[in-house]
Parts: sequence; structure tokens; C-alpha cells
Amino acid sequence: MSLERISAEQALATLAGYAVVIDARSEGEYAEDHLPGAVNWPSLNDEERKIVGTRYKQINQFEAKKLGAALVAQNIATHIQREVLDKPREWQPLVYCWRGGKRSGSLALILDQIGFRVTLVEGGYKAFRAALVADLPQLAARHQYRVVCGPTGAGKTRLLHALASQGAQVLDLEGLANHRSSVLGMIPGLAQPSQKAFDSLVWAALRDFDPSLPVYIESESKKVGNVAVPEGLITAMRASPCLRLELAEDERVALLLEDYDFFVKDTTLFCERLGALTEARGKEMVQDWQTRARSGDVASVVRELLLQHYDPVYLQSMRRNFTQYETAQVLAPRDHTAAAMTTLAHSLLAA
Repeated sequence: MSLERISAEQALATLAGYAVVIDARSEGEYAEDHLPGAVNWPSLNDEERKIVGTRYKQINQFEAKKLGAALVAQNIATHIQREVLDKPREWQPLVYCWRGGKRSGSLALILDQIGFRVTLVEGGYKAFRAALVADLPQLAARHQYRVVCGPTGAGKTRLLHALASQGAQVLDLEGLANHRSSVLGMIPGLAQPSQKAFDSLVWAALRDFDPSLPVYIESESKKVGNVAVPEGLITAMRASPCLRLELAEDERVALLLEDYDFFVKDTTLFCERLGALTEARGKEMVQDWQTRARSGDVASVVRELLLQHYDPVYLQSMRRNFTQYETAQVLAPRDHTAAAMTTLAHSLLAA
């Protein structure tokens, strides 16, 4: 018998040391959030959990447990047949469920009886989530940040991607959130992660960074779409040195028409999203933008969105929230292209 139990805090520190991290919860629970890198081996899937729960309520606990045990045994057998038969004795899994109880315990017990060295997370996902939330502020404070600022369309995300391609440490919050962080920032076909999943993604990225090297990050507000940036990270960002991207107005419009090409192709979607600006910019102005967009003149609408909506709001927010914005190093790429951002990233990292 080599079944070991560890605390959620220990699991945070040792995740990379296991051959696999196994989430024994249902696929729905796993989709909402899971330990970084975990794979899903449901002891009961979503539908089976409903069936067992119904039996528990309508008949009694004993009958529900019998059915649950049968379903768990079948599922664990399937997992072992599919995933375990080729594993060597040295294979060491970490297993958890919601609270470290019956679902993960059943799987862990069988793997242990086979002869594997199995580790269980005490308190399961619930305890891990609490430990991660507690760890995030101090993990965020451990790093030094370079905050990439600049108005909408200046190429902040393109610069981050260029920096990452050249080996720099980059925390792309918009990429993790599947959102471009504005009222028009929803990306068609891409759902945002849950808040819990977003927190886990941010934590996992920060955990892998070297504290002796800077982390490049965009000057986000407190929310990226529907998810909130962890408070400890926002605090650290707002006190960090800034890099201010400056790009000509025509170049900014061209960049946005490329990056938001789905609005150019689908003006109905664009007009629908513009409707969200009615309260801020007035019905008459928004209707004018929608009329021009439908006629194919998306470029002029984008230009006015920049000058009349995004730029004033952005500048006010930067001056109010980022303490080193006024002393930011100015970066001026030759144009909006990825090649220009690559050249800029190279010179920035070589300095």
C-alpha cells in the first residue's frame, strides 16, 4: 500500500512532479475549472450524477449508493483499460475530486492496489481552489512587470506576441480570457473561461515565470470581458514601469480592420455590438455608425470609435490608475504590421 495524502498547499508546490494529474469529477465540473494540466477521468459523468442524485431523493441513500458504486466501478474499469495498461510501475498519478472523497478515493484505491504510487489531494478541488486564491497575490507580487500601454489599435497584443516569439516572458491576459477587453472585444465562436478557470490559468502562467526576468503584460482594466483580473496582479501592474506604444491614426485603423475582420465581414454582428455603446455615446451617434457600417463604410466608423470613444476613456484610465504612465518609455513601430512589431521587440529586448 503506497497511497499518500497531501494538502492542497503541497499540491500547489509539487504539481509538476507527477506523471499525470487526474480529475475524477464529472466533465461539467472539469470544464468549469480544474488543476492546471489535469486530465478528466470521471468516476461519474454529468448524466450519471443526475441519475444517482434522483434515486437518492426519490428512493433512499442506500439504493443510490448501490447504483453509484456500480457506475463508478464501470467507469474506473474503462479508464484503466484505456489509460493505464501500458503504464510502468514507476508511473505516479495525483488524483482529486470535489472534496477528496469517494470519487477520487475509489480510483486511487484501485490504482494503489495495482501497485502504483498514488497521491490524493486532501480536500480535493475545493481545497485547491482556496489555496490558489490565497497564493495568487504573493505569486503576482514576486514578479517584475513591464506594462505595455497605448491606445486601442496601437498594436499592444501584436507586440506581446512578438516579444513572446523571441523568448520574453509574456502574460497575455486577453489570450487567456478569450476576449479583447472592450465592449466590442467578444471573439465570435470563443467562449470565455469561468472566473475560476481564468484564475487558474493566470496562476499557472505566473508559476512558470522566472522572477529574475521581467514579465511583459498589457495595461488591462480590472475586467477582461466577463472575468476579473486577480486583485494582487492588478495592484502589481499599476505600480510597474510602463512602455507606451505610439502609432499613427491611419495605421491604427488598418490594424483594427485586420484584427477585427469578422466585424468587416459580418456588419450585422458589428451593428449589434455597437448597440451596447448607446448609453455612453447616444442613440443618434450609434445609429449613424450602424448606418455607415451597413453601407460598407466600416473604416470611418472604426476611426470615429477610436477618436471619440476609446482614446479619451483610455487616456483618463491610464493617468488615473497607472502610477508610472507619465514617465513611460515611448515605443514607435514603423507601422502596424507583425514584421514591424518583431523588429521593435528585438530592439526592446536587446537594449
